[in-house]
Amino acid sequence: MIPALVRPTQSGFVRALLDPTLPAPPGLATWNGSDPALRFAVYRNNVVVSLVAALADTFPVVRELVGADFFTAMARLYVAEQPPSSPVLAHYGDGFADWLAQFEPAANLPYLADMARLERARVRAYHAADAPVLGANAIAAHLADPARLPAAKLQLHPSVTVLASPWAIVSLWAAHQGQGRLGDVDPDWPECALVLRFEDDATVIAIPEAAAEFFHRLQRGLPLGEAAALPEPLDLGASLAQLIRHGAISAWVGPE
Repeated sequence: MIPALVRPTQSGFVRALLDPTLPAPPGLATWNGSDPALRFAVYRNNVVVSLVAALADTFPVVRELVGADFFTAMARLYVAEQPPSSPVLAHYGDGFADWLAQFEPAANLPYLADMARLERARVRAYHAADAPVLGANAIAAHLADPARLPAAKLQLHPSVTVLASPWAIVSLWAAHQGQGRLGDVDPDWPECALVLRFEDDATVIAIPEAAAEFFHRLQRGLPLGEAAALPEPLDLGASLAQLIRHGAISAWVGPE
């Protein structure tokens, strides 16, 4: 536990570290007698640069969309406003998409926040905890009893994120991976994405809107029958097949 007398000192140190308008915290000393303020300024810059680099690694398509210089300036502002709360840099940037949605200088790219959500989902998928994957044979055995299907609950793999966007985030992301031409993408076309870890890689799959809502309902713990009762047409067989094919089902909880 951090002693109570030390906490204000640490808090002041962190504030000064991330805000270049603040002076170096009092009480600093150097081993060789050099100016502590100058040494602190170097350290401050190194910390900010490392955090900006971490954001660039997590959000490469966002960086390409706005340009390297704009991204660096934008990321520095984010670092100052939302410093990391974990020592693991892979966890940094969870709030970046919501922050981008309110960032007025990027308002001319309204799909930027959803692109950040997709890219952050890829990182989460890659680092998600391992979990059992229900095989096709086991699922086929459950499907063989239609009377029990409506009350059954499916637990999706921890790496799964489902996104629904009014923008063509999957096509835009794919074009930046060399899959298609960016000029052919209409960004105003709504798209939904299934993001998950598959064969040790973070995978992005375009899915219909009805499938996205179905998967969302499964994640909320709704039974299969209720999850599939959507106002828009749902291809239930194709949706389940997609989950099975990509190892996205961790457990099938049947009714007692």
